[in-house]
Amino acid sequence: MPNVTAVAHRGAPYHFRENTIDSLRSALRLGADAVEIDVRLTRDGVPVLLHDETLKRLWEHDRPLLSLSADEVRGLTAGRVPTLAEALAATGGHRVMLDLPGTPDVRAARRVVDVVRECGAADRVYYCAGAAAMLAVRAADPAAEIALTWTTLAPPRPALLDAVRPRWLNYRFGLVNRALSASVHKDGYLLSVWTPDTSRAMRRLLALGVDSITTNRVDALCALRGAARPLTGQAFP
Repeated sequence: MPNVTAVAHRGAPYHFRENTIDSLRSALRLGADAVEIDVRLTRDGVPVLLHDETLKRLWEHDRPLLSLSADEVRGLTAGRVPTLAEALAATGGHRVMLDLPGTPDVRAARRVVDVVRECGAADRVYYCAGAAAMLAVRAADPAAEIALTWTTLAPPRPALLDAVRPRWLNYRFGLVNRALSASVHKDGYLLSVWTPDTSRAMRRLLALGVDSITTNRVDALCALRGAARPLTGQAFP
C-alpha cells in the first residue's frame, strides 16, 4: 500500500465523542499519524475544540460558543470540551491538523497561532480550512504549514495560491480522480483528502496516489495500509 498519511478526523468518533481528549488518544492508539481537530474561540478568546457554532448537537445545550466563556463551557460539559492547549498536551509529539470552521478573522487566527506557539507545538501543527480562514492564518503566521481546503474541480486561482502559500491542497474525497491527483502533484503540492469512511473509497484513493487521508475510521485505513506505523509523529512527507 502507498505511504499515505492516516489522519484521524476529530479523533476516533466511532469509539469516543468527537473532539474530546479520549477521542484523540484513542485515534493515536489505533495507529493514526495525525489527528484533525476543530478549533473555535469562546467569548473570552480561548481556543477550544468544537466543530459546530453551538453546543446543541454534542452537548445538548443550545448555546452559541461565542456567547460563553471558557469557564462556562467547562461547566456545561463537565470539562469534556478541551482547550486547544489541553489537546496539544494530550497528543504529545504527534502531528495535529487544526481545522478552523467558519471564517475567523486575523485576530482570531492570531490567537490560535499564539496558543500553538505557547505550547511549543508550531513544528507539528498545520492548519486547514477554506481560503478566507487560511489567508487569516497566513497573515498571523508567515511560517505556518497550510492545507488549503478546496471543494470544486475548478483549481484555486494562482493569486490565491501565491497569497496562501499552501503545502497541501485538501479536497473532498469524491472530487479526486487521476487527472486531479496528477495536476496537484505536477504543481508541486501534496494532496490530502477528506473524509472517506468506506474501505472501497479508501482503496480507490490509495490507488490514485493521494498523500494523506482524513477519515473517521482511521483503524480501517491503517489496516488497508498494511500495518500502523510507529507512533513517532514524524510520518508526514
